[in-house]
Parts: sequence; C-alpha cells; structure tokens
Amino acid sequence: MPAHRIAVIGGDGIGPEVIDQAVRVVEKAAAKFDKAEFAWNKLPWSTSYYQQHGHMLPPDGWDTLAKHDAILFGAVGNPAVVSDKVTVHELLLPMRRKFDQYVNLRPAFLFAGVPCPLVGKAPGAIDMLVYRENTEGEYAPVGGNLYPGTENEIAVQTGVFTRRGCERILRAAFEAARKRPRKTLTSITKSNAQVYGMGLWDDAYLAVRKEYPDVRSSSLLVDAAAMDFVRKPETFDVVVASNLFGDILTDLSAAVTGSIGLASSANINPTKQFPSMFEPVHGSAPDIAGKGIANPMAAILSAALMLDHLGLAASAAGTRDAVAKVLAEGKVKTPDLGGTATTTQIGDAVLAAL
Repeated sequence: MPAHRIAVIGGDGIGPEVIDQAVRVVEKAAAKFDKAEFAWNKLPWSTSYYQQHGHMLPPDGWDTLAKHDAILFGAVGNPAVVSDKVTVHELLLPMRRKFDQYVNLRPAFLFAGVPCPLVGKAPGAIDMLVYRENTEGEYAPVGGNLYPGTENEIAVQTGVFTRRGCERILRAAFEAARKRPRKTLTSITKSNAQVYGMGLWDDAYLAVRKEYPDVRSSSLLVDAAAMDFVRKPETFDVVVASNLFGDILTDLSAAVTGSIGLASSANINPTKQFPSMFEPVHGSAPDIAGKGIANPMAAILSAALMLDHLGLAASAAGTRDAVAKVLAEGKVKTPDLGGTATTTQIGDAVLAAL
C-alpha cells in the first residue's frame, strides 16, 4: 500500500505543539490497525512566514497542497502581530473554498471522565454531529465599504446562499443521520428574520428531506437551538447549519461537553477531487503558546477524522478508543480539564493506551 501523502501545517501558537502529538498517535495507530504508512510534508506557513515573506503561503502553495491526500492543520493567527484579515483570509478560508471543502463536520461527545458543566448529564448522553456549510453563506467574501473613515461610512456584508450549496450540505447531513442509531436530524434556520437566504435554506431542507423518509427531521430557529444546546443537548443527533450558525453552535457544543480542547473538526471535500483538511477547533491560543500545557486531544481526534476519510476505519476507531481510555482513567489531564499534565504527557498517555 502506498504511503498516504499528508501536508502538515502546524501554523501559529499552540498549533505546532498539538499537531506534533497528533502525528505521533496517527503513525502508531495506522501501523497497528491498518498497516498503513504516511509521507508527511511539514510546511512552515504561519504568521512568522508572513512576516518574512509578505504572504501566508508561496505562489505555488495551492498547487503544493493539491498534491496531497489530506491536510493536517494546527491553527493560524496571532492578532497581536498580524491581523486576522491576513492570516485567516489568506490561508484558512480560501483553502475551504479553493478545495471545495463544503462539509465542515464537528462532533460533540461527552466522554467518561470529563466534567460536564451541565448538571445530570451522564457520559455519552451528549452525542451529536454538527454539519456546517463551509464555503458560502454568511462567510462568503462578498461586500465592501463606502465612505471609509467618515461619519457616513457604510459597510455591506452579503450572505450568499445557493440552492446547490444548501442542498449538498443538507444531503451530507441526512446521509450521516441515516447511518446513526437515532436517525434524527435538526436543520437550523432563522428564516423568520432572514427571509431570503434562510428562506432558500428552508426550501432546500424541505426538498431534500423527501429523499430520506427513514430519517426523523425537524427545523429549529437558531436562537431556540442555542437555548436547547444548553437546556437539553442530549436531544440532538445530527445538526445541519449554515456557515455562521454552525460556527457559533459548535463552540457551544464544545463547551457543554467539557472543553474546547476536545473539539475536533473536518473540512471535507466528499468527492476527494481535492484534499480535505482536518483541524482542532480551539485556534492558536497565543496566551498559552510555548507553555506546553495545551490539550492535544482535539488535534488527535481531528486526525482520527482524517483516518476515517482515508478509509482507515480501524485506525480511527482505535485512536478514539485510546483517547476515551485516557479520559476515563483521569490520571493524566491538562489544565483545561483540571489537571497539570503537559501536552507531551497527554500524547504519551494516548500512545500507551493504543
């Protein structure tokens, strides 16, 4: 079997620290469960790279990435040094669009051994998959400014919703719901206020749901969803939302399952025409960068999603089981979970559990 070609972008802040541990775990899991190998291509693209070269990636950077089977991404951004308008808008968001990574998948699971901020939630009670549209919607780079710097300044930010874009993310979410025991899907909307964009979203939802009579589905306003993510998160199974709504709700789902340090994500091109990208949700966290205390489990769980995407299901399951074992035992924990362990010690513990 040829080695899987993986581009590694550690990026900024704690990104390189947590990605190093994910690479260690992936190599061992894949060798053990699937006898698979990897060819890692570590790329230095980051805020420091921008300071040296004036751009986030070289002119042939996108062509370089396109030659890989997947991208393992740490985090990008350090607003104290370079504006997010540069780091995020020259690398992260364009990557999602250039490689048509229209599925942003963010699982939220309450692991045994992880304190839940909500009273009375048992391990496994919260178990949802959030499918976020990743290439258009509210984050489409459409708009502009008029009369900047004056009292008449105008800012226009346009949300872009296409029937194709709405239907394909909805269909991906329905397919996932069909494979899960509860077979339940919730579509997030705000069409009572955003009558055009979210109106089209609702129309697409009603059309696609007809293809999945075996899936129990419903539509929920985003403000009610935010309330219920806290009030009764165990009622959600598969959730599908627009770019902005999915982004906000998944930070909340990470919080109610114990820590954003456990929140994984995948940016998927289902056709595999282009590489998909896998990253922890937590961002670069410059306030703790270099201290060696960042929780690498979100990066490790994101790497498990990468293994799933590459067809290495046994390796992915083994990785998740190892993380679950370390969390359940509770002997080695980083500060976000109430412990004192270092990033490397968590990596060592997961490797031992494998």
